[in-house]
Amino acid sequence: MYKMKEIEKYIKDNQIKNVKLAIVDMDGVLRGKYMSAKKFLTSIDKGFGFCNVVFGWDSNDTLYKKDSFTGWQDGFKDATASIDTASFRLLPTEDNRSIICLADFSENKASAVCPRSILKKIIQRLDNQGLKASAALEYEFFLFNETPQSLRDKNYNDLKPMTPGNFGYSVLRNSTHANFYHEIMHLCEEMGMPLEGLHTETGPGVLEAAIEYSDALRAADNGVLFKTFLKVWAQQNEMIASFMAKWSADYPGQSGHIHISLQNKEGKAIFYDKNKKDNMSDKMRWFIGGQQKLMPELLAMVASTCNSYTRLIPGFWAPTTASWGVDNRTCALRAILGGENSQRVEYRISAADINPHLALAAALGSGIWGIENKIEPTKPIQGNAYDVSMSKEFLLPRNLSQAAMQFKSSAVARDLFGDTFVDHYAHTRLWEDDQQHAAITDWQLKRYFEII
Repeated sequence: MYKMKEIEKYIKDNQIKNVKLAIVDMDGVLRGKYMSAKKFLTSIDKGFGFCNVVFGWDSNDTLYKKDSFTGWQDGFKDATASIDTASFRLLPTEDNRSIICLADFSENKASAVCPRSILKKIIQRLDNQGLKASAALEYEFFLFNETPQSLRDKNYNDLKPMTPGNFGYSVLRNSTHANFYHEIMHLCEEMGMPLEGLHTETGPGVLEAAIEYSDALRAADNGVLFKTFLKVWAQQNEMIASFMAKWSADYPGQSGHIHISLQNKEGKAIFYDKNKKDNMSDKMRWFIGGQQKLMPELLAMVASTCNSYTRLIPGFWAPTTASWGVDNRTCALRAILGGENSQRVEYRISAADINPHLALAAALGSGIWGIENKIEPTKPIQGNAYDVSMSKEFLLPRNLSQAAMQFKSSAVARDLFGDTFVDHYAHTRLWEDDQQHAAITDWQLKRYFEII
């Protein structure tokens, strides 16, 4: 964490001329710009204007139709963005040792839809109970020997992975390409989001990175910065990194699991109780109960793209119901037992395509609601969760449209996140689903072109 005087000193000592500012949009994409160091320093206290269109268009810069938050009807006004100096990071990907800060809209009406502000709202709810959260994200991602232009020239077909074959946890692969691994770890270290682990997963060119735990807001910031600047690093090395939930039917999807633990204001862990079964405290059990109960109706905040749902099928290392178990990787929620400071819940429904701020808000918010209402989870699943029939209330929506409609009708979602966010976000996900229905896919051509 950097204090204001440290930031001013760094800018002066390193003769920084421009600072990068970024905002997290509805899809978890960083939108931003360079700002002169002089204006940056004067904007820290008063904020700066940023066009509210960043919450009114999709990942392809196409405006949402009939958007009630912003649009042509209000002239796409500026909203005042607040710079969070605690998010200050170095940018080793730039020669002049530039810096980046994240901003949000917590001080004005745009906070009602701003993903970073939504997470801060949930953190405040936790604070009101005298609690705080630690979290960490881990991502699986594919690396390809491609460029942005070659992807398009090939129409995203016949892509060449960085390495061939299935080499999960391979010492051969990580030793042969040790320079890349060290560069990634060094990049993350310098940006203040150190990795606890980095290894190959099963599939050609797929890696998994586990980011070190931190407080909840910084964990989400780490998530969005890791995804963005891992892509930057890859493109600077003539590669492409993909964080799609599932890019090929031939391989398992790419996870983006979230680990969460809670502490009281004094920093004492509250999930551990040596006098309870599995050393799980009542609050940990209720936290899991809330996450399990609300998972179907909050799924749109976690599985936020049409592609997300191609991963949630049996037998591909991704959960298919709102299940939970103790150290059971076939479940959507995995209770990880350990010492007082390591006991936590792994939220395994999430994929690498998450908006980390919204996914963490859903995972944390549902758990808080569980504690508030003392929600008991089902009996933990032992063995293969795919073989267990769950009751209807724990079945997950099958596609983004279903998830968006279930989210929109959720009274608890409105209590946790506010009516404005629920209505706006549901609209954006229904829009995303509509774009898919208008597309003519390769699958459709191969299936229907000749025979029908």
